[in-house]
Amino acid sequence: MSDQKPAKQRKDAGGILEQFGNNIVTDVNAGRNPKFVTLTRTRSNIKYNDKAGILSLGDAQEERNFLNVAQTKRFMQTIAIAAKCHKFVRENLSTSIRGLFYQLKYSLGEDIDENIFNEQSESNPLIEDLEVALNLKREDLKLNANRKGVVAGNMRVIDKFGGETVEIDVSKSGRSGWAIPSDVDNDIEFADVKAKYVLSVEKDAIWQLLNQDGFWKKENCILISPQGQASRGTRRLIRKLADLDLPVYVFNDADAWGWYIYWTIKTSSINLAYMSKEIATPEAKFIGVTMSDIEHYSFLKDLTMKATDVDLKRAQELLEYSWINKHKPWVDELNKVLKTKTKLEQDALQGPRLTFVDDYIKDKIKNKEFMP
Repeated sequence: MSDQKPAKQRKDAGGILEQFGNNIVTDVNAGRNPKFVTLTRTRSNIKYNDKAGILSLGDAQEERNFLNVAQTKRFMQTIAIAAKCHKFVRENLSTSIRGLFYQLKYSLGEDIDENIFNEQSESNPLIEDLEVALNLKREDLKLNANRKGVVAGNMRVIDKFGGETVEIDVSKSGRSGWAIPSDVDNDIEFADVKAKYVLSVEKDAIWQLLNQDGFWKKENCILISPQGQASRGTRRLIRKLADLDLPVYVFNDADAWGWYIYWTIKTSSINLAYMSKEIATPEAKFIGVTMSDIEHYSFLKDLTMKATDVDLKRAQELLEYSWINKHKPWVDELNKVLKTKTKLEQDALQGPRLTFVDDYIKDKIKNKEFMP
């Protein structure tokens, strides 16, 4: 596989933020109600783009303005976030979304018993509002989330960080692998990616088992674990690897949670539909685990787990998503969970022997036994 093409240049976040602020100041100086417009991020405005195979925001817009009692505080909070992010960009320093919260958790004044923010649950959705309104990613705003996800495989990472350029040989990362950062776009490049495909494994314990057995070496693949629900950084990395014409296979638990993790990798999620083009991989294929595997591997019959009421409720919810229930195989799988009230973990494939997991994955890929 040839080297990856150079990443797109970082957007002029500083200039975009300045223009955003200038528009607010212009409204105030002109005696107008300061405002900005953003796309509505509600379930009713989430659309499934059948042609692209991803979730996306519709065209519905909403105006945020200051002289609206119901919006005044949120408007002020959003402007405070924008101003602080502009400072981060100007200083070329990044912080976490938790760090931003603490930067803005202060009183509005000595005589006002009110903080700008009391809980991080107030600031997080407003960061997303800014992303949509300004067509920027939070990483462009110098905001990062906790790292989550790990990689092993034959590729190099060129990371320009802290004023230095560091070259990381991921194939030499040992038992721990390379930790996927929150931002895999800005000042980072994936080079010399030599692999036949990408394998995403839901659980870190199974990833460790495969890594220990040298699966990625023997099969010449890039082995990723999102370690549960895939973070934005992990989904973005998978998208970038898919752009190198690498097939993407997903290996998760046979329950509504594992299956939904697959769908967030494939189509994006409702919450992040505004950036689906950058983090969704619609060409991804699901290789298992499925409830149908029980029919083909007899030992699994004794290794199922009882599905909880929460598991069953989530399975029913997935059946109601149009982008999932359009596929009969997925309807059948979800109905099996609901009917039998059981689920199956990928760990169960270790039943006969630890290396059976390897054989299962190889057979599924060789025989193209994929779920859509």
